[in-house]
Amino acid sequence: MKQLMLGNTAFARGLYEAGCLVASSYPGTPSTEITEDAAKFDDIYCEWAPNEKVAMEVAFGAAMAGKRSFCGMKHVGLNVAADPLYTASYTGVNAGMVIAVADDPGMHSSQNEQDSRHHAIASKVPMLEPSDSQETLDFVKKAYEISEEFDTPVIVKMCTRVSHCQSIVQTGERTEAVKPYVKDIGKYVMMPANAKKRHPFVEERTKKLIEYAETSDINRIEEGSGDIGIITSSTSYLYAKEVFGDKASVLKLGMVNPLPVKLILDFASKVNKLYVIEELDPIIENHCKALGLDVIGKDKFPIIGEFSQNLIADKLEIERTAGLKLNEQLPMRPPAMCSGCPHRGIFYILSKNKITVLGDIGCYTLGAVAPLNAMHMTLCMGGSVSSIHGFNKALGEESQNNTVAVIGDSTFMHSGMTGLANIAYNGSNSTVIILDNSITGMTGHQQNPTTGYNIKGDPAGKIDLEALCKAMGFNRVRVVDPYDLKTSEAAIKEELAADEPSVIISRRPCVLLKYVKTNPPLKVDNDKCRGCKACMKLGCPSISFRDGKAHIDNTLCTGCGVCKQLCHFDALN
Repeated sequence: MKQLMLGNTAFARGLYEAGCLVASSYPGTPSTEITEDAAKFDDIYCEWAPNEKVAMEVAFGAAMAGKRSFCGMKHVGLNVAADPLYTASYTGVNAGMVIAVADDPGMHSSQNEQDSRHHAIASKVPMLEPSDSQETLDFVKKAYEISEEFDTPVIVKMCTRVSHCQSIVQTGERTEAVKPYVKDIGKYVMMPANAKKRHPFVEERTKKLIEYAETSDINRIEEGSGDIGIITSSTSYLYAKEVFGDKASVLKLGMVNPLPVKLILDFASKVNKLYVIEELDPIIENHCKALGLDVIGKDKFPIIGEFSQNLIADKLEIERTAGLKLNEQLPMRPPAMCSGCPHRGIFYILSKNKITVLGDIGCYTLGAVAPLNAMHMTLCMGGSVSSIHGFNKALGEESQNNTVAVIGDSTFMHSGMTGLANIAYNGSNSTVIILDNSITGMTGHQQNPTTGYNIKGDPAGKIDLEALCKAMGFNRVRVVDPYDLKTSEAAIKEELAADEPSVIISRRPCVLLKYVKTNPPLKVDNDKCRGCKACMKLGCPSISFRDGKAHIDNTLCTGCGVCKQLCHFDALN
C-alpha cells in the first residue's frame, strides 16, 4: 500500500517491517517522531530512556540477546551515546542493531550543527543516509541486513528536512529474524586482552564494507546528458537534481561510511568536471581528494548551514527555470515562551534581581531572549549544574550568593543528577533550580522518569525529585509555585543567602498539557491602566500595547495571573 509519510514515520515503519522488537530512545528534535510512531506498533517494545547513552546500551543488550533493536537520538545525543557506540563497534552484535541520528543543519532547534558522519568514521561503524521517506524505509531494512551480515551496529543518518518532509512510501509486510543468545566472553567482555583481539576484526570488517559499498545498489549512478558529474547524498541529491535535471550525471551515495573507492574513480573518469555537493563538513570531498581527484566542493559551497535549490544554483551561477526560484522573504517570528508558561515567573524574578543564571537545554532556554534576557550560559544537557559548581569554585563568595543554575525535570534526569552529586560531594555553595513542568516540553510532551507514565501513557515508575535530592546529600530542598512571584522570590533569596548548597523545585505543569485546566483570560481596565508597561517586562505573547494601554489577547491568555502581580494599579483582572 502507498502512503504519504514523514521521513520519521517511514523510519518507524521500516523498524516494524524489519522485525525490530526493542526500541529505546531519548526525544530530540528532529528525531523524536521515529520512536513515537514506532510505539504505535504493538509488536515493538518501545520506551523513553533517561538519556541517549542508556538508550544505546538498552538496544545493545537486546541485540546481544538475539532481538533486532533500535535506538534514536539527535546529533548532540550521539555525543552522549558515544561511549557505548565506540565499544559496540568492537563487540559487534548478535541480532541487528540500528541507530538513528538526526542532524540539524541550520540549527533549527539545536545548540550546534555538528556533522554526525565524523562519529561513524571515528567509531568505524557503517552509516546509511536516505534522501526521502521511501529510501528511509528501505534503508532501515537494509541496515538490519548489513548489521547482521557484517556483525556491527549500523547508523542511519537523518536530517531535519528528511525527518520532517513527506513523500510517498510503498509499505510492505513485517518479517522477524530472531537469533539465539550464545555466551561469548571473547566477543562481549571488552577487557584489554579481548579488546585487542577484536580491533583487527573491526579493521577487516571495514575492508569488507568498502567492497560492499562498491557494488551495492545503496550507491547508484544516474547517467546524464552533459559532461558534468556530481557526487552527493541526502537532501543535497534532491537539490542537485532540481537544479541540473538530466544535464549532469550523479553518483548518489546512500552509504556515507565507509565510502567506496573504485566506484568513485570509475564515475570520475567518465566526466570532465566533478562537483561534490554535501551539507556541513567536506567528508566526501576529502575522500575524493585523497583518491587524487580534482573536485569542486567547499571552494564553491558553504561549510555552514542548510543547502537549497537556490543556493546551489546561485553558487554555480546557473539560471533556474522561471517560476521555480524560491525567493520570497518571509517575516521572522522571534521565539518566545508560551502564554502561561510556568518558567516565565522564575526568569522574571532572576532578571529583576540581576542574578547570574547558568542555563540548560529545554523550553526554558528561551529565558535568554528579550525582554527577560535572564540567562548567561547554555552549553549542553546537564551542563548548568556542573558549570555552576565550577563557576562558584572559581569565584567563591563573589558569585555563590548571586548565581543559580536552572534545569528542567527531564534534563535533570538525563544528565543533571551527576552534576548535582558533584556539588554535594565536592561541596560548592550552589543553588540549583529544577524547573519541573511535569513533562519533556520542548520536543513535544514526551514522558520522563519523573512523570509516572511511560511512552504509551500507561502508569510507570515515578522518581520523587525531593527525595532524590535529599538522598544525594542536600539538606535544603524546597518546592515553589512559579505563578506565586512573591513566595518564589523570597525562596530564591533565602537559598542564595544560605551557607550551604540547596535545590529549589519550581513545580507547575506545562500549560499546554491536555489535563491542565486554565483560568479565564484576564482583562484590562483601561481607566486604571497608566501605560507604565510593567506587565510588558514578562514578555508574554498575550500582552501588547494599543493606544498607550495594555491589551490582552483573550485567545492566548491562560489566566495565570503573573502579570496581575506586576500591576501597581490593579488594572489587570
